[in-house]
Amino acid sequence: MGESSGTTNWRRAGFAGAAIGVLAAGAAAGVAVERLTVGRSVRQKARLALDATGPYGSLRGASGRALADDSTVLHYEVDEVDEVDEVDEADEAEVAGGVGGGAPAGSDGRLRRLFGRKRPAPCTVVFSHGYCLSQDSWHFQRAALRGLVRTVHWDQRSHGRSGHGVAQSGPDAVPVSIEQLGRDLKAVLDAAAPEGPLVLVGHSMGGMTVMALAEQYPEFVRDRVVGVALVGTSAGKLGEVSYGLPLAGVNAVRRVLPGVLRALGSQAELVERGRRATADLFAGLIKKYSFSSKDVDPAVARFAERMIEATPIDVVAEFYPAFAEHDKAAALAAFAELPVLALAGDNDLVTPSSHTEAIAGLLPDAELVIVPDGGHLVMLEHPEAVTDRLADLLVRAGVVLGQGPATVRTDARKS
Repeated sequence: MGESSGTTNWRRAGFAGAAIGVLAAGAAAGVAVERLTVGRSVRQKARLALDATGPYGSLRGASGRALADDSTVLHYEVDEVDEVDEVDEADEAEVAGGVGGGAPAGSDGRLRRLFGRKRPAPCTVVFSHGYCLSQDSWHFQRAALRGLVRTVHWDQRSHGRSGHGVAQSGPDAVPVSIEQLGRDLKAVLDAAAPEGPLVLVGHSMGGMTVMALAEQYPEFVRDRVVGVALVGTSAGKLGEVSYGLPLAGVNAVRRVLPGVLRALGSQAELVERGRRATADLFAGLIKKYSFSSKDVDPAVARFAERMIEATPIDVVAEFYPAFAEHDKAAALAAFAELPVLALAGDNDLVTPSSHTEAIAGLLPDAELVIVPDGGHLVMLEHPEAVTDRLADLLVRAGVVLGQGPATVRTDARKS
């Protein structure tokens, strides 16, 4: 007799469990060592203390809402430019003295460090976040540019403060696609930055969103976009990523994970309870796949954990299949005449740096930056490296002191 469907499903789940167990082994080992030395109640108190005192994700701007083409409500926030005079001698003295071990003080100190004496010209920098994150993942870059450059931060559909995808709800639900995310970005741009030059910044799924915008709206990119930053992202072939697993393990995961995620998504409440019950292992996995450095600030690691925890399992399941279909290599041609930053951590296990190198290979004039000892959340792990390169991109894009709009400066690109 043949196997029943129930037996088959359980067997597949067992294979998935074994494969995911391999993936979790390193994290679990670290958690086991921690449990030998630190009690559970102490770990819980430490998390609560980090949640209560950590400043990360606390920055807020003027709120707005954009409507996607399926009526999903997309939440965005705008940080406007401060109306201040040019840096004077007193400001320069403050910068020279610095605070916090020599770091520049205040907006004038940040202006001096990032742009010298030059105040950025009118422009809007738009940040798109990655899978299972939110706009708060750009905390450090937002803090550095706050008041100096007009910025827009938004939450992708079903993430952060945005509404759950309308098209993904109800009996006629359709799968999420990267193309849909590109249209969502266009809706946000139309609402939050209807005029003036734009610099588009995307991390991971956010970078794919930027590519999808270019594929569907090449004329818009030509007319409005003056610079692009693609951080820890990919133009395609994500089905080949090993996530640091041995070949047998990754093949097992690829075969069964989509079905397992669908099953988990249908039991969201039960799964969420399980996530809370296995918080230690979950935290270890997040650290393994988010960071490379051994000395990541515990408050930063906990901040990343909170963002990922906040993404419901049904949303995780909805979005996952879209990545296997993602192929936007041809769309990169829309950025060929623009200043582009292609940046990744050298030990990114989610979107390996080889994918960023492939993007730079298709855009020979792009600045390729591989950050040493950097993981997938490189903008949180090495914030100054990312912020400084973004400032360089703004300069290359012509976003410097002046009365007119920014223009593309082809003579100032770096290879």
